[in-house]
Formats: sequence, C-alpha cells, structure tokens
Amino acid sequence: MTEQGVRRTADQVLGLAPDAASRRAGRELGAAGSWSATGRSAEGTVWGVCEGPGGTPYRTLVDLSDASGPAYTCSCPSAKSPCEHALGLLLLRAGGEEAVPRAEVPEWAEQWVMGRRAGTGGRRRTDVPGSPQGSAGPGAARRRAERRAERITAGAEELEQRLADLLRGGLAPAEQAGPGVWEETAARMVDAQAPGLAARVRELAALPGTGPGRPVRLLEECALLHLLARGWLRRDRLPEGLAATVRARVGLPASPDGPPVRDRWLVLAQYDTPDSRLTTRRIWLYGTGSGRTALLLSYGAAGRAPELALPVGLALDAELSAYPGPGQPRAALGDRFAPPAPTSARPPGTTTGPALARYGEALRDDPWLESVPVTLDRVIPAPDEGGASWQLADADGDAALPLSPAARSRPGLWRLVALSGGAPVRVFGECGHQGFTPLAAWPEEPGEVVSLC
Repeated sequence: MTEQGVRRTADQVLGLAPDAASRRAGRELGAAGSWSATGRSAEGTVWGVCEGPGGTPYRTLVDLSDASGPAYTCSCPSAKSPCEHALGLLLLRAGGEEAVPRAEVPEWAEQWVMGRRAGTGGRRRTDVPGSPQGSAGPGAARRRAERRAERITAGAEELEQRLADLLRGGLAPAEQAGPGVWEETAARMVDAQAPGLAARVRELAALPGTGPGRPVRLLEECALLHLLARGWLRRDRLPEGLAATVRARVGLPASPDGPPVRDRWLVLAQYDTPDSRLTTRRIWLYGTGSGRTALLLSYGAAGRAPELALPVGLALDAELSAYPGPGQPRAALGDRFAPPAPTSARPPGTTTGPALARYGEALRDDPWLESVPVTLDRVIPAPDEGGASWQLADADGDAALPLSPAARSRPGLWRLVALSGGAPVRVFGECGHQGFTPLAAWPEEPGEVVSLC
C-alpha cells in the first residue's frame, strides 16, 4: 500500500476517536507546536514525541500499513484507543508532506513495528488493555469493525429521528433556524464515526440561502439522506454491490481491491475543491488500451495543495487498482513505469442522449451519485432558447445538454466557446442531475487538449 493510500483525511482521523472528549483533545494536539522528533516512513509508519503534563514526553507511534486498520502505541497512561496523542499525530500527518517529514525510523519505533508485524509484540492500543489476544489478528480487527458499526447504527437511527421531526414540523422552520441545527446534527454524525453522513448533513446547511426552488432541493436532499440511513440500517438485505456502495457513502474506509491494471493513462482533467477543513483534488484518467475512465482522489489540509499532481494532456504509463463497488470509477495509483509523456490520444465520444442514459443507469447502483464521467463528441456550445444559460448541442442532431451552474460560473466556459467558434468540438466532463460540467476539450481538427478547469 502506498503512502497516498494510507494517509487519512482530517474527518477520517476524527472518525477513529472513541469519544467526543478524545476528539477535542486530538484537535488541540494536531498542531506542529505540540510535537518534536516527528517523522514518517515510506511503509506507512508515523511517529513523534508529544510533551505531556509537567513536561513528560510521550512517545507516540501509528502504523498505517495494515489494511485492517491503524495500529497505535503510546507511552501515555490513557486507556482509550486511540489515545488523544495518536489522534493528534494523525491530524498532523493529514496536513501534508511538510507537516511530518520523511525520516529514518528511530530504534524505539522500529522495534515496536517489527515486533507487531512478526506477531511477537507491539500490542495495538485499539485493544482492551490487558487483552491476551493483542490486536494484530483478524479477531481484533473484526471486533473493532463491529464496535464502529454499532456506533454508526446508533447515529443512523438518531438521524432518522431528526429527519422525521424535521418533516413533521415542516421545512419552513428549518430554513429559519439557520445552519446551526445542521452543524449540530453533523457533529453528532462525526461522534457516530460516520463522516459520510456528516458531510451530507453539512451540505444541507448551505441550501436554505440558494435562491428559488430551495425548498424542493432541501426535500430532495433530505430524501437522499434518509435513503442512505435506511440503506445502512438494512445493509444485510442489500445485494453485495449496493451494500459496498452504502458502506462507502456512510464513510467507512475502503482499500482498492481490484487487480492492478497497467495502461497508458491519458490525464483528462485535474481540479481542486476546497472547504474549511481540507482540499480535495480530483484527477480524471482514461486508459488508452483498456478504455476505462478512472478517478484519482488526493487530499490536503485546508489552505494546502494536495500532494498528487498530474499534467493534463500527457499520458502516464502506470498501474491502477480499483476500489470496491459496482461502476466505481475511483482507483489508486500504483507503480509508475515512465514519466508522463505527450500523446495525441483522445477518449472516444458519444452524443448527449446516451450520456444521459449512462447517468441514469449508474444511479441504479449508486442513488447518491452526483455525476458520471462522459466524453461528448461533435457538440457545439450555444445559448439556450431563452438566452439565459448555455448548453452543449449535438452538431448532428436536435438534442442538447444544459451546462451545470458550476460550469456557467467558470472561466473555462469562455475558453470552450473560443475553441469551438461555432464548430463541433469533443468535450470531456461530468454529467449529472445539475447538467454537464465541461473539464477538457479538443478541436475537431487535430490539436492539443484545452483544460477548462
């Protein structure tokens, strides 16, 4: 597993906390000033020394290399698992490469890691203290998963009750109450170790001030949130593929389980989505041999650029491994066999009708899916009939796709219009319920890709 694969986001780290007090204490310790002698290894080990009460130094170590979950050890007297120092160290690591530099593993850390991996020592702090089993085995991993599932179930049941109370009282009071009620509900979902539910609740907080039609959108999003909570509560009755989707949407971490696929991957688009907690980078790739479109996700702490960056328009000879779930585009980047190189390859395109049908089919496997990657061929950007918005119209037909609100506010729209000049172009983007968001385009005649992000 690569370093990129084991590093947690801030929300994922806080989801590991055993209680709210540990979460608060971990946040306070997630700053560089609390630590000394920090470092990380390529294998996924993170260590540091935190100054405790009275100047007592606590040695803290987290091993992230095991797919079953992190392993912790700390010299502090806390019986919680993970302790506040382990949480603080992981939050510091979530801040990026500069926050915890690569370093040589100190002897005390190396001994613990080697002992744990050999099964002769290095008890994980996620076990009940004194447990003779240790937590390196599958039994301990199963118990941790069961405890987390119980917390998520309690959170989903509480969320269902809150949604029922909301609908019973009507949407108008919820709009008047402001975002505070949603933030409090999101905090409860974080307490339940369900960051996916928390993120969807936070999105509801921004809806009341979004203009006409907001009650309808609020009701739609509440319905999707209700569907996700019910899906978790009845996950044992779902087909395995849909159950895997529900687990991922709730926020359970997953590791890529597909066989590595080596291909020449064309970099189609790269763009960042920042919020107050972290920056998410989305990188779209197209396999020129496999014909597969894949998504790489990379994260950085708020105000910092994510670690992974790939130049749009070049091709990368590399291996990708898929994440679980039917139709899941997300993949993990594995071995790279050569630097990115120029290419004249383009992804094949389709018309607007099949693009919409593709999104509809994808919703059967993932009802919470915002969009699907699509390449449209021979489309022309043009104003709609009323002239108030823009659309991509088939050059050889009478159908069109409206552009999403996000696309209409980006400078990339005007680059697309200039590239087209009224002539057909090939456009890659995301097609969803809000419309089509162009991310890259090619002229009909041979020419280089134009990034629209």
